Amino acid sequence: MKQVVATALALLLALFLLPLLLVPQGEHMLPVESGSLPIDRTVVTPKPSLDSTRQVVVQQTDGTVETMALDDYLWGVVAAEMPAAFQPEALKAQAVAARTYTLGKMRRDTPAHPEADVCTDVNCCQAYRTQQEAAAGWGDNAQRYTGKITAAVADTDGLAVLYQGQPIQAVFFSSADGRTVDAVEVWGNTVPYLTGVDSPEGEEVPNYHSTVTVSLEDFKTKLCTQYPTADLTGEPSKWFSNTVPNSAGGVSSVDIGGVSVSGQDLRTLFGLRSTSFTITATSQAITFSVTGYGHGVGMSQYGANALAQEGKTFKEILTWYYTGVEIAVYTP
Repeated sequence: MKQVVATALALLLALFLLPLLLVPQGEHMLPVESGSLPIDRTVVTPKPSLDSTRQVVVQQTDGTVETMALDDYLWGVVAAEMPAAFQPEALKAQAVAARTYTLGKMRRDTPAHPEADVCTDVNCCQAYRTQQEAAAGWGDNAQRYTGKITAAVADTDGLAVLYQGQPIQAVFFSSADGRTVDAVEVWGNTVPYLTGVDSPEGEEVPNYHSTVTVSLEDFKTKLCTQYPTADLTGEPSKWFSNTVPNSAGGVSSVDIGGVSVSGQDLRTLFGLRSTSFTITATSQAITFSVTGYGHGVGMSQYGANALAQEGKTFKEILTWYYTGVEIAVYTP
């Protein structure tokens, strides 16, 4: 019995040890070469964004002039011009519109700020906020909103709205009363890509409906200063006649005291939010009932957000509001 066990053990040892004895020392290990990193791969440094390589000269509110990268400037414009709570695609559309507007300004001199391409006066160029100012206003949402706007600018890097290969006048405004208006109705110039289109925003817009009430004496004073031949005698309700609608259903003009007054002039004289209004006259006051906010030409910001909520991309939003354009990188 002992002899059988010994024989079995000898056979087992032979089976396990023999392969090791036949393999030369070290060949059962993978070779390790000097410089083991793959020599056919190189580390690629990402190219800088197009916006970061472009410089824009900005005149600040206090009159100082600052040169900054275009992407930094655009961040401040989007933060100031559109609510950061809006849909990402709407924010991207705003970023492209702001970039296009800026590129157009950079191509020509502006008497209001001859030493700068743009300024931060919303009545001249575009509004602007620093990241610190924006964060202070956003409170607990600062980090999330900062990221959304950063992404909107970065994800549209270099893109502009072009008509026949050139940046358009990418004007925009807050909200429309169902439709935008042709540029010719506001500024007197026909612009092929600034034509009226339907706009889907509505009651979700803050202060979508507003009223302005003016005493009879204030109304007479302001109107007659601008239109001295207007006859504002007799019953106030009879001062107004022949209201002519614009293409969006607002007021193109209305006869007041026998004089034709444009809806735009009335908006300016009495601080109306838009030219989409109706007029009510009593023996004590004149009341304007207004819908929407802004000049009504180009891209409606609340309309852009409504389209984004419907699933439209930023390119679809831009080509919705600007007729016959293309969205592409602009190389001067």
